[in-house]
Amino acid sequence: MASTIVYPASTALLPSRSSSSSSTAFISHTKISISNLGRHGHGRSFSSSLRGTRITINRTTPLCSRGGVTCLAFSALPSALLFDCDGVLVDTEKDGHRISFNDTFSERGLGVTWDVDLYGELLKIGGGKERMTAYFNKTGWPAKAPKSEEERKKFVASLHKRKTELFMALIEKKLLPLRPGVAKLIDQALAKGVNVAVCSTSNEKAVCITSDENIKNLEVSAIVSCLLGPERAEKIKIFAGDVVPRKKPDPAIYLLAASTLGVEPSSCVVIEDSAIGLAAAKDAGMKCIVTKSGYTADEDFLNADAVFDCIGDPPEECFDLAFCGSLLEKQFVS
Repeated sequence: MASTIVYPASTALLPSRSSSSSSTAFISHTKISISNLGRHGHGRSFSSSLRGTRITINRTTPLCSRGGVTCLAFSALPSALLFDCDGVLVDTEKDGHRISFNDTFSERGLGVTWDVDLYGELLKIGGGKERMTAYFNKTGWPAKAPKSEEERKKFVASLHKRKTELFMALIEKKLLPLRPGVAKLIDQALAKGVNVAVCSTSNEKAVCITSDENIKNLEVSAIVSCLLGPERAEKIKIFAGDVVPRKKPDPAIYLLAASTLGVEPSSCVVIEDSAIGLAAAKDAGMKCIVTKSGYTADEDFLNADAVFDCIGDPPEECFDLAFCGSLLEKQFVS
């Protein structure tokens, strides 16, 4: 049976005082409908799916000056806001990681090229080293690869290290921009004292440039420090790469984040872009908002608490920190 959403009185989605007097909001245990007839002469609509129930908002002006979905008067905030990296902070896969893998294969003379469609399939496997290993096991190992399993592990690790170096060069040159709304949402969270962390199966150096003890987590760090800036980076905790033995969709990385931050998993909100990331977040007992990316738009996000195209910046904002908090106050009953 589909879940029914029960909204406590404090968590209603309401138009702001600046909205037109013709705005209406209908709140019930099973349905929310919000429409806004504003000062502009053209309408706009978008939708978000919440745990199997679809909310559609038709409007011509934002419900408040920021636009998008805005939730007012919430008492709850997440204890932690946990971001995936690739596809969430930056849409890195097609023109970042894929290109870096191919350049690595070319440098080593392996005769391997991953085209756009093939790489989309390979993304179903979490982790770059695991992705290469699965591909070589299926299609055959390159002639230059070693024969023993132990040597092949070292071979794949060396390929991944070089891929990381090439990918970091793209990040450091700022050739891959942050996705819309990422910096805004992080700033809102930090201003309210909400823990912010990045939880990724990527190698950590690409996610900040940190000390030698974190060298194995290269990729995630570069994205945080180079694209979000050092002031934000020093306040963001990174969980990435081989910090846990099992990659997503296993929930280990999210459970580690909650434990390290000293918060309950049920008080965390995760921002993901993929089905495997969504599975990891839900299995960890966390709320999860999906912001679809180029490779994941057609994946199954039925179990997500909300689904959007992006976070968004004003005037195209899709959701904010208050909306994240609203997910924690909903009660779901079968």
